Amino acid sequence: MYVQTLCFTGRVLKKQMFQLSPAMPVMNSETLVWTSLGDLATQKIMFHFIMNNYISANEADWSICNSNYELEPAALALIPNYKPIGPLLANYRLGKSSGHFWPQEETCLEWLDQQPSQSVIYVAFGSFTIFNETQFQELALGLELTNRPFLWVVRQDVSTVKSTLPNMPEGFNDRVQSRGLIVSWAPQQKVLSHPSVACFLSHCGWNSTVEGVSNGVPFLCWPYFADQFFNQTYICDHWEVGLELDRDARGIIRKEEIKNKLEQLLIDERYKERALNLQAKTVASATKGCSHKNFNNFVDWVKDNHSL
Repeated sequence: MYVQTLCFTGRVLKKQMFQLSPAMPVMNSETLVWTSLGDLATQKIMFHFIMNNYISANEADWSICNSNYELEPAALALIPNYKPIGPLLANYRLGKSSGHFWPQEETCLEWLDQQPSQSVIYVAFGSFTIFNETQFQELALGLELTNRPFLWVVRQDVSTVKSTLPNMPEGFNDRVQSRGLIVSWAPQQKVLSHPSVACFLSHCGWNSTVEGVSNGVPFLCWPYFADQFFNQTYICDHWEVGLELDRDARGIIRKEEIKNKLEQLLIDERYKERALNLQAKTVASATKGCSHKNFNNFVDWVKDNHSL
């Protein structure tokens, strides 16, 4: 609805900052969901997909979303017919995740058990993010420079633009073997809830954002496309539980920037304090508050209207 209004009134222009509500984070017209996806043809497809979803949603009996009023009250106020039922985490309901994209390396949990409390940098970029070779190497060297333990998820499919296994910097594995673990896929909810994890270097996908928030983990943000840039704004500017990374003139995030921002995030205890405060609010909503009530009302509606 609001996308349609903005387009019809001509309010969204190139390189323009705007707000849908005074209580919402500022949005950048260059990083809207459809404008940060590929070429113009792809952007048009995504835009029409979003508009069609809006039209279909108006025909639904229920519209539910993985959020809650503590995370984005102003946004939810704009769409009162959407009922938040999140955070949707397995341990709030059944206690076990039932699906994942690739086989998970559960042994990383044993490695986490051996690390000091609040010491590990967890690094994961979701299912779609890819890096060029230069950026991948800078990331590796940045993690090395921190001299801290890290758990890094490096997908074996398309972690780099070459679609082959990425090359680590020469000698990297030998230099970090005593404090670094690289896996192809991790049980993320279990990792983020582990007491040894200190922060989350993330692409800021919404599911990862909700999982990090629900476990009181501060973020270092590295958005790639779609809604991830706006999620970063929530994390850094609205909730103040994370930091964003700056790129150089060539668009590369350098190893020194990675190291410096991680140090800032981990040394300044205010990020952790705010993360724990936000965690308490979101967990309460899912376990006994509005999200819990909305979820139960939805289940009751399904039972009443779809009985065999």
